[in-house]
Amino acid sequence: MFTIRYPQLAIIFLVAVSSLSFPVTSVAEEEQPLIDVLQSNAPQQEKALTCKKLAIWGTARAVPALAALLPDPELTSWARIALEAIPDSAADEALREAMAELAGRPLIGVINSIGVRRDTLAVEGLIGHLKGSDSAVAAAAAVALGHIGNEKATTTLRRALADSPQEVRSAVAEGCILCAEKLLADGHADASAALYDEVRAAKVPKQRVVEATRGAILARAAKGIPLLVEQLKSSDHVMVSVGLMAARELSGPSVSKKLMAALGEVPAKQQTLLILAMADRGDAETVPAMLEVATRGPVALRIAALEVLKDLGNASCVTALLSVATEKDKHLAKAAVAALKAIPDEGVDADLVARLADAKNAERLALLELIGLRRIDAVPPLLAAVDDADAEVRSVALVALGEVAKLDNVAVLIARVLSPPHPEDSEVALKSLQAACVRMPDREACAKKLAKAMDKAPASAKDAILETLTAMGGANALQAVGAAANSKDAHLQDTATRLLGSWMTIDAGPVLLKLATASDGRYRVRALRGYLRLVRQFLMPDAQRAAMTRRAWEAAERDVERKLVLQIAQRYPSVDMLRLTIDAAKNPVLKKEATAAANSIAKKIGDQVDIKPLMKQLPQ
Repeated sequence: MFTIRYPQLAIIFLVAVSSLSFPVTSVAEEEQPLIDVLQSNAPQQEKALTCKKLAIWGTARAVPALAALLPDPELTSWARIALEAIPDSAADEALREAMAELAGRPLIGVINSIGVRRDTLAVEGLIGHLKGSDSAVAAAAAVALGHIGNEKATTTLRRALADSPQEVRSAVAEGCILCAEKLLADGHADASAALYDEVRAAKVPKQRVVEATRGAILARAAKGIPLLVEQLKSSDHVMVSVGLMAARELSGPSVSKKLMAALGEVPAKQQTLLILAMADRGDAETVPAMLEVATRGPVALRIAALEVLKDLGNASCVTALLSVATEKDKHLAKAAVAALKAIPDEGVDADLVARLADAKNAERLALLELIGLRRIDAVPPLLAAVDDADAEVRSVALVALGEVAKLDNVAVLIARVLSPPHPEDSEVALKSLQAACVRMPDREACAKKLAKAMDKAPASAKDAILETLTAMGGANALQAVGAAANSKDAHLQDTATRLLGSWMTIDAGPVLLKLATASDGRYRVRALRGYLRLVRQFLMPDAQRAAMTRRAWEAAERDVERKLVLQIAQRYPSVDMLRLTIDAAKNPVLKKEATAAANSIAKKIGDQVDIKPLMKQLPQ
């Protein structure tokens, strides 16, 4: 049974299978015509494509035809694609034979393919080429030996590391690194670390030292932490990066704990970077040590630790973080509050509420703020706090109430806005009311309550209530804002018509059109502009848009707005829009713009409908 040997060929395989017609032919029936192509005088391009197909259908039968192409400079790479994929030892044998006969670039390609297939029987031949005079071939042989990575290949590469020519040594080091990776994967961590160390000590390019250093740390697991710290102490930023990369990848029991214990050994400028690397590990065992860092030491480092605790923290962190949240340093306090807000442990909510009863001063303020930030269902203590004698407590409680209040609590906030017991609270009460209403699940019911409060609201609060209703949207909010726009209060008219002009649903259209056509309306132009905005920007059926455009044209009293109507008609071409522009062309002042719009529409829809009768009506 044939299989696809390498994952990168999976897409080719799926495409080929999906294109098959039934009944499905056998592999041999698909393969032989392809072999025939390779053995014919077909063009090179056709043979190249055939090789790709044989990567799917090829078996041992195709190997001789493919092997015959290996010396061909133009087809050798294509032949190797198939040979690398064929799941039969015949492909390995063909590549070994070619390795003994070829030279130059074709030979290098064959060696690369042997490395891909990890053919252990090719080791002797590869060793011969490693010792040959062609440095490019020797380099390829070194890497191939690394991919094979058996004992003989590893021993050969270790010996070559010290005495191979300079131009080959980088490839030898790469081969050694590949061998070390295999040793580690096979469970030989000590041998792997030793080989990595040999590469680090050798006279090889820096890139190989970097790769070997990372491997040496990872192979040692927790015992590699001193070597990791050594990199973080380096003045070479590349080696520092290696240390930070390894800190993210290092695995093993208690690694995170030991990394945190080593934090004090790291230079101050690198400590924050190591803290952030610990965050990427996502390891809960770092939490106690991270809390320790967050509660004392340099401010920058503490803030970095607090950032990490946003994701890794849990309910056990509440006491320590609350302590930081009450410190005088505003940056630290803010970072601690942000951490407490973000910690995903639901146990934090219950802990915070439980502490509120006995909390005082700065801790009480922090707890009230956090109830709002985390949107904890704890309305009763907030309702009590909004009547506190301390103005700061009232302010924080009002803000929090805006984040957690339910529909039944909106009346409390409305009362604080309409007749605040403490006048200095009115502004924050209004913002709290706005926040509560905008997030309320039943917005229609909430808008009804808010609209009812408009009559009794002080003039200073009415604008904000109207803005809140606009942000909420919905039928009741629209009705209330529309009523304000039609009221006899000039200031309310100004505010409401401005807000209607920015309404985010097309149901404001009739309200705006009524205002735009009112005989005594001072904001007719503003209302019409808002109406045109809806027509121009919002999704709606074509017939509805055409009808609204026609109404806008009929309502427009100035050529400026009429030109805007023509732009909309041109933007959304249809037969109805064409009729509108033809009618508009009868206006001498707008004839030029309307004619241009009509011609533009005709050009866009002319191949869909017969518009010749209509176009005959266009004034000449």
